[in-house]
Amino acid sequence: MSTDYEMRLGKNIQKLRKMRDLSQEQLAKKLQLSGCDISPYTLSRIELCQKHVRADELKSLKEVFGITFDELMEV
Repeated sequence: MSTDYEMRLGKNIQKLRKMRDLSQEQLAKKLQLSGCDISPYTLSRIELCQKHVRADELKSLKEVFGITFDELMEV
């Protein structure tokens, strides 16, 4: 079961992705190119708060979005 924090983080990742007009597949591809082994399915599970976000995934998301950790965690 997801915590309130994880639910807000998943929704924030989804919001950031949509603000950049990226599909889950496009974002997954960008993350893969940055060295993060993530599939569109896994990204979907993160956004739906069905999967915990690993530290390396957070780092890659931050880099791909071009934002700080604070901005990524802002919920």
